[in-house]
Amino acid sequence: AQGASGVKELTIIWAEWDPANYLQQLVKDYTAETGVEVKVVQEPWGSFGDRVFTEFAGKGSSYDLVVGDSQWLGQGATQGHYVELTDIFMSELNGGALEPATITYYAEYPTGSGRYWAYPTEGDADGWSYRKDLFEDPKEKEAFKAKYGYDLDVPKTWEQLRDIAEFFTRPDQNLYGVSIYTQKDYDAITMGYENTLFSWGADWGDRQTYKVDGVLNSPEGVAALEFYKELYKFTPPGSSNVFWQESIDHFTSGQVAMAMNYFAFFPGLASPAPNPYADRTGFFSNPAGPTGKRHAALGGQGMSIVSYISPERQQAAKEFLKWFAKDETQQKWAELGGYTCNANILKSEAFLENTPFNRAFAESMQMVKDFWAVPMYGELLEVSQRELHNYVVADQGTAKEALDRIAQEHERIFRNAGLLK
Repeated sequence: AQGASGVKELTIIWAEWDPANYLQQLVKDYTAETGVEVKVVQEPWGSFGDRVFTEFAGKGSSYDLVVGDSQWLGQGATQGHYVELTDIFMSELNGGALEPATITYYAEYPTGSGRYWAYPTEGDADGWSYRKDLFEDPKEKEAFKAKYGYDLDVPKTWEQLRDIAEFFTRPDQNLYGVSIYTQKDYDAITMGYENTLFSWGADWGDRQTYKVDGVLNSPEGVAALEFYKELYKFTPPGSSNVFWQESIDHFTSGQVAMAMNYFAFFPGLASPAPNPYADRTGFFSNPAGPTGKRHAALGGQGMSIVSYISPERQQAAKEFLKWFAKDETQQKWAELGGYTCNANILKSEAFLENTPFNRAFAESMQMVKDFWAVPMYGELLEVSQRELHNYVVADQGTAKEALDRIAQEHERIFRNAGLLK
């Protein structure tokens, strides 16, 4: 890379979390091979988006690559922030080796266009941790079967998950059934609700026409939201502002039997230092909805080249992406703890057995769906966050009324953007 472009260093910006540490470790191999130094700048999640889009607004060149949230894809592509990678994606970036869903949600915009703007870097989805010692206790199993008529086990359906949550909710013992996402900031409660929304067979809207009314606020969408609020009854006191950190805290403090979280945050739960229940912690992917549909809210990010850097730096960044996309690099990425999107590695026994949660993760990546990844996603998100929080947490109105308001506002936003005719 240095020989081709003369560039001797590259800078990547990502959020501040363990996967960024794994990437900084991985790129040492690239430096050893090419002489090009690669620095991974980390920004706290709360300010990550603001920092990146402030840089974009000024057409800055402080960063050569950005590992951007999946929801940024439309904005990065249409507003000129990302370099298009279509000409090398399937060939030099090894696109054919990737899990198809990760291409759709982390790389391609518009959906179905065959145009690519990022290399799928960190696959992620919502899943669950659970207390195996509670689930496997003979007395608990006996009491559960007596009450519900079936065996206590990892839930196969959301209805079973609800029963288990109710069963383990014991305020006098400071034990509760679940921790779920409720936070109003950024996208937490929206991502939490997606797990039931998609599994009930509903969606945010028609992905081709951008019609929302009648899709989101369908009977299925309403039932999914009512169910999500039902789960909120079985959360610990003070659960009105829960995201990934609060979910971890609920679990490691022994307050909950099950906790919703992104798989990227599960490595800490497998370690006894942060989690005293590590040897008693199990993991599972989302169960099935009423008609058997299984889906999980997508997390994760793709790596894009910033368009405002020089042609020489763009070329050097492409060379780095080509190296990162190689099968052998992705294997090392997975071994370090990164969530590769390489389909063959995801299916390999070595990956599936590498951690106690990798098998559930690989299963989840087969059934992920995402929020809108259009340029105006931030406006859409503000509406859904507000209305979902008001209904689930603040107990205002009905599920139908909340989804009707979201549908109306989302259609207005799409109409103003020229997407909804």
